[in-house]
Amino acid sequence: MALHKHIIIAVDFDGTIVEDDYPKIGKEQIFAFSTMKELQKAGHRLILWTVRHGKKLEEAVEFCKANGIDFYAINKNYPEEIQDGSTSPKIYADMFIDDRNIGGFIGWGQVHQLFFGEANTPQKKNKGFFSFLKK
Repeated sequence: MALHKHIIIAVDFDGTIVEDDYPKIGKEQIFAFSTMKELQKAGHRLILWTVRHGKKLEEAVEFCKANGIDFYAINKNYPEEIQDGSTSPKIYADMFIDDRNIGGFIGWGQVHQLFFGEANTPQKKNKGFFSFLKK
């Protein structure tokens, strides 16, 4: 069933948006950016939630911008939040998309299906031997 309420979604970077290759930036996880773009288009707010900081965080943010994703906030609940130690650094979100979930990361295809249903799930173009079975 597709979700209709606009929600806040915290998204991890390493191992979730990209393959885990920290401190380098890994390859994009399949359907990561296309799914995040659709989530934003549907009105959901995405927060980048990562342990990266300093130059490594800047690199991750620039990588996402280059792939069409500007986050609502980065390691904060809202863009104007000042983290001065007087409040918890814990991010508030309705959902967390992270490779460290119990059972691991379900994949962006499954994330897309959970939000938008099966009919609009992005399809990987399979040109392998068994691709005729997908018809």
